[in-house]
Amino acid sequence: MDQRLFLVRGAVLGASLILLTGCLGLQQPSRFYVLGAPPRAEPASAAVPAEQGPTIGLGPLTLPKYLDRPQLVTRTSPYELKFAEFERWAEPLEVNFSRVLAENLAVHIPTDHLNLFPWSRNTPIEYQVTVDVTEFYGHRDGQSVLLAQWSIFKGEGKEVLLSRKSRFGASAGTQDYGAMVAAMSQTIADLSREIAAALRTLATQSATR
Repeated sequence: MDQRLFLVRGAVLGASLILLTGCLGLQQPSRFYVLGAPPRAEPASAAVPAEQGPTIGLGPLTLPKYLDRPQLVTRTSPYELKFAEFERWAEPLEVNFSRVLAENLAVHIPTDHLNLFPWSRNTPIEYQVTVDVTEFYGHRDGQSVLLAQWSIFKGEGKEVLLSRKSRFGASAGTQDYGAMVAAMSQTIADLSREIAAALRTLATQSATR
């Protein structure tokens, strides 16, 4: 009887150890990522000093609800998204995206007066840029996609000067998540370049009137 009980206890203990080992095997450390401005050459000297540049308000910026989570998102088919449980953003994506977009804009439009939303009510905004991101993800084939509707207002939301929908893609060249984030950062750089070109055109038109 004692031998039988010993065997039962041994079997239970063995099963428990196997289950525990399996659970531990499923656990892995999370990796954290941030978007960044791609490496670039030093910008050419501006005709207007940065301290005399326009006062720009960037934001608000909106993202789809499916991106309001720490996990990185990849599209596996036209109708399916995958959330990477252990590949995560180091900070809220909206905050990271806005900051990197501002960093890129500052390269193309030399100004010391670029303000992220929300800014002080006393800030004399000359141009406000709003961005509504509708798609922003990496694809399993290594391609990253950014689709955004953006608008430029005269003053703080007073008059729409320009509204445009833009789509950008960048290849990661691999399915590695770090490379995917680098490609996503490139699409933000492309968006900032397009917005900056529009702002420069509007500022030139305003100066010649």
